[in-house]
Amino acid sequence: MSVRPRPLTRKHIAVATGLALLVAPLAPLTAADAATSAPAAVAAADGLIIDEAYLKGGSANAPFTHKFVELYNPTSSAISLAGWSLQYRAATATAVSGVGALAGTVPAGGSFLVQLTSNGTVGEALPTPDATLGLNPSGSTGTLVLSDRATAVTLPTGASSVGVDGVVDLLGYGTSNTYETRVAATSGGNAVPNSLTRTDHVDTDVNGDDFSVSDVVTPTNSTGGGDVPTDPEEPTEPAPSVDVTIAELQGATATSPYDGQRVTTRGVVTATYPTGGLNGYVIQTPGTGGALDSATHGASDAVFVFSSATASSVSIGDYVETTGQAGEYFGLTQVTVATPADLTVLDAGSVTAPLPATVGFPETDAEREALESMLIAPQGEFTVSDVYTTNQYGEVVLAAGDGPLLQPTEVARPGSAEYTAAVAEIAARKVVLDDGSSVNFFTASNQSIPVPYLSTETPVTVGAPVTFDEPLILDFRNSSWKLQPTERVTGDTATADLPVSFGNIREAAPRDVGGDLRLAGFNVLNYFPTTGDQLTGCTYYTDRFGEPVTVQGGCDARGAANQASFERQQAKIVAAVNGLDADVVSLEEIENSARFGQDRDAALSTLVDALNADLGSDEWAFVPSPAALPANEDVIRLAFIYKKATTETVGGSRILTDAPAFSNARQPLAQTFAPVGAPDDADFVVIANHFKSKGSGTGVDADLGDGQGASNASRVNQAEALAAFSTRVQADAGTDKAFLIGDFNAYSQEDPIEVLRDAGYTDLGSTETDEYSYVFGGLSGSLDHVLASPAAVEAVSGVDIWNINAGESVGLEYSRYDYNAAPLFADGPYRSSDHDPVVVGLELVGDVTPEEPGQPGEPEQPGHGGGAPTLGQIVTAIVTAVIDWFKQLFGWRWR
Repeated sequence: MSVRPRPLTRKHIAVATGLALLVAPLAPLTAADAATSAPAAVAAADGLIIDEAYLKGGSANAPFTHKFVELYNPTSSAISLAGWSLQYRAATATAVSGVGALAGTVPAGGSFLVQLTSNGTVGEALPTPDATLGLNPSGSTGTLVLSDRATAVTLPTGASSVGVDGVVDLLGYGTSNTYETRVAATSGGNAVPNSLTRTDHVDTDVNGDDFSVSDVVTPTNSTGGGDVPTDPEEPTEPAPSVDVTIAELQGATATSPYDGQRVTTRGVVTATYPTGGLNGYVIQTPGTGGALDSATHGASDAVFVFSSATASSVSIGDYVETTGQAGEYFGLTQVTVATPADLTVLDAGSVTAPLPATVGFPETDAEREALESMLIAPQGEFTVSDVYTTNQYGEVVLAAGDGPLLQPTEVARPGSAEYTAAVAEIAARKVVLDDGSSVNFFTASNQSIPVPYLSTETPVTVGAPVTFDEPLILDFRNSSWKLQPTERVTGDTATADLPVSFGNIREAAPRDVGGDLRLAGFNVLNYFPTTGDQLTGCTYYTDRFGEPVTVQGGCDARGAANQASFERQQAKIVAAVNGLDADVVSLEEIENSARFGQDRDAALSTLVDALNADLGSDEWAFVPSPAALPANEDVIRLAFIYKKATTETVGGSRILTDAPAFSNARQPLAQTFAPVGAPDDADFVVIANHFKSKGSGTGVDADLGDGQGASNASRVNQAEALAAFSTRVQADAGTDKAFLIGDFNAYSQEDPIEVLRDAGYTDLGSTETDEYSYVFGGLSGSLDHVLASPAAVEAVSGVDIWNINAGESVGLEYSRYDYNAAPLFADGPYRSSDHDPVVVGLELVGDVTPEEPGQPGEPEQPGHGGGAPTLGQIVTAIVTAVIDWFKQLFGWRWR
């Protein structure tokens, strides 16, 4: 849309009025005059203020591409911003989430324009900003802070933010929990173009009075206002610049020695980003790169040029001269080129193009700094480590080397030297593959842009090997080292044009774990046949057209918003459960239908019906709820299903109802099973579990910072109670074979699992497989476990974690259906949940003890199978023969 001419707003009228008063004859004030004018004097600002906040830049209908905050200096002296910052805190947060360092000077009676991030590409460029920050405030609700310190301030909630140490001015808007006296009202979402504007520069410390919604957005920089207008007849000479090489500009440390100075430098354009929010390009000294050692290379030979004014004027391969202010943008050295006049395209005829540096990914920040912004061709192995934010920001977390990054407490005890080494390994190996943009694909104006890297045809999954097909730029943004393509990529970019490719490591089925029966555990991601639209009060997460997809809150439902969404979820879960080819499955996060006035097993029955319908036969049954139930239960519960042809229940199910340890978690559910027709000694106990999550906890449950998260004390108590419960259940069932299965919300080396090891249980996942069931924060580990008693371990024939969920992008999940123009939802088991199922093979009738190794042709020795059969061997042979006869007679399924 076109930008309306900037009118004389009330704040400009106020400046003009102030100038007129300065030159008018002064008359002495009477006492009455003084009394009348006193309130205005109190309300007038006496220092820097936030004067306008436009927080919808780049969205649909936006007049300008970028968000901005305009500061105003109402005093008669210029004010330096050295050491100051602009900060942002989300509406319901308790801590500042972004701090942007300010620099420069706000002229007396003038403005200072701070450009922020963008929601998209709609609108015109802002006037040349006085500062550019990476803050990304919400367009409708949040808190902005102007601070005279460089570090995050501590804010109270409510109306008591006036006078807080470090706060010069504060704007709380929308539904923010922090504001001056009363929150400022907003109007419309990001697609409604307006800003919050202070009235006449007046600061009464009441946000609700001082700010109003303005349909006319009026960004003003430091050259657009002030007490003394610039004489238009006197041209302003640009500040002199220092001529430097790029290596000199970069310097030997993380901060440029020319930070804040105007410099001129030259280089060959190696990457361009005119769209997508980066608004710049990269230049590198001719002839540099190639084979080098990052440990001894010295200063980088490339630099990022931030320039909305010239980004579309250059092409890769151009040899250019740029002039602008050198600076550090959140750790990235850059040159800001403000006008087209500061860019000159030179003759590239005799210039040697830079080469990609052929290096392995450096392990230290110092070595990475030596390559900052340079073109590189990464050497060695790389592995996909996280794809959680791929569908939102178009980035993929990689790990240099073989294998993904691991949770430190998955492989080491908290506080140990091994734990410290695991933390250091993450820092040494992590790098983020980006898309050459800062686009947030969840923003309404960007959801029509197909997200890059993800598709239903070429999966990108954790653990997959990465091949770099084109050189990339080593970049530093959002506190992370990144590999940027040399041009922006989107979902419309042809696969052949992408700079990387990924190996397909998807598993069509779990590996064969052997045995007579297969036991599995599966967290089914809030499987709720009771959908949000059946209840009152539910709020929803919506797709890009505003249609509800999943329940956000406001009611007890936790899953799908409506039947269509539920059917998509159920189809994936059914594909996964039937794909396990298991005989007994423990389920977590299934609806407790009693909370909705239904039979407690209603949701469980619905799932079993769907599983049988998919198979075309009546194979599955569920274990009914016991008569004795806990007095207080969660809206999600534990459950068992089993194959009737191969498995039978022995007695009824049983819930641990008398353990205070589980007051904040799901109470364990126990059931004894046996192979159909097997002798009594084949009985085994399974206890399903879902311990307290890591996400919250106070007091003894507070996060201690040791890697185990919050509520670790609760999980330890639950592990102890579980071990005692298991002992009682085994005694009552007359078997010493017990499996503790489920989502323990604890990684393999954390205290709760250690408690169960000390109680004699073996964690089968960590001892029998090198796979992991969960990915969080870019790190893999297992929250889902099967722990076996000593006798149960003897029956185990194999273990597998079927990696169909945790390593897949959440963009493929039913809960993200139609969030983006790229069609990412597909039938099948992949991303049916956020946890991977665990499968264990059990040999309950035959003998799984491995034979002693012997030399070919060596005769059997006594005690190792030779000699006359024992009485036990004779009995086993008779039982096996009888079972085989029954199998043939009745057609029983047997593995």
